[in-house]
Amino acid sequence: MFAFFEMTPDLVCIVDKEGWFKKINPAVSKTLGYTEQELYSKPVSMLIHPEDKKMTSEMRSKLLDNQPLINFQNRYITKNGESVWLEWTSIYLPDKETVFAIAKNITSRKQTEIEIEENYKKYKSLTTHFKNNVEKDRNYFAGELHEELAQLATVVKMDIDWLCSNASGSSDLFKQRIHHALKTSNLLINKIRKVSYSISATSISDLGLNEVLKSLCDEFSSLTGIACDYETDIEETELSSEIKLDFFRICQEALLNVMHHANATHVKIKIENLGDRIHLSVIDNGKGFEVLEKKEAFGLTNMHGRAASINGKLSIESKISKGTKVSVIIEKDFS
Repeated sequence: MFAFFEMTPDLVCIVDKEGWFKKINPAVSKTLGYTEQELYSKPVSMLIHPEDKKMTSEMRSKLLDNQPLINFQNRYITKNGESVWLEWTSIYLPDKETVFAIAKNITSRKQTEIEIEENYKKYKSLTTHFKNNVEKDRNYFAGELHEELAQLATVVKMDIDWLCSNASGSSDLFKQRIHHALKTSNLLINKIRKVSYSISATSISDLGLNEVLKSLCDEFSSLTGIACDYETDIEETELSSEIKLDFFRICQEALLNVMHHANATHVKIKIENLGDRIHLSVIDNGKGFEVLEKKEAFGLTNMHGRAASINGKLSIESKISKGTKVSVIIEKDFS
């Protein structure tokens, strides 16, 4: 036992109830850079990183109340001023009024974790920046479609309507061409509406996600004749602006799939509060499909990307003749 105490690379120590070292192995001195005499001459709390002192004190109080400490992580300041991360497993021995503790030096692992976290934050920031720029372009394009092209197409349709009304003395061929032009202008206006619908995002910041999704359902029903309902029990304050936008885009993409492929008669969008999670679902009663065969489809890939960018998990359930359910679940801790 004594040989293990002396030779193990783990930090092993005995600390009294007041927080002073009573016995340490060589690994403690080697890791912290102090001699044994220096470590015995100061309370352990003086070595703890200032930002971790309060947390460590709270955990030590629990330890002294006979709650073992398992895999507790905190930082210590070495003699040369560097920080080291230690992971402790400790027990309190009431009859001896001492703490027996073993720690592993996890500094390298923590540095890797911190680096990964920093890279993730940079990636998330870049992703948000990219999505914001894309949204600006999409909204501009949608506005141009709605305000310019749709109005011009409507003027052309009005002119063709007038020609139709005043073509009584014209040849049958002329009337046929006029009616064909009228039909084509109607198709053009409807197509512009569908394209504008597919890319626009009514101002969520002004109206709120719930109102925008209700409007999305109404417009979808108007365009397709397919009944579309929206239901929710969440407070919008629980969602960041980025999550609201991505929820909207996922719903929009799912409805476009229904519009073009599902042959459905009813769709429901639902956002549920599941306690520590938020659940978004888009459910249709259409013809369904084999998920494995369509998993690389562009629309599904877009939805997966949107969900991943907000730390969400997207799943798709579908069977032939049984409809389709698109689900996204995100944790309420959106960091």
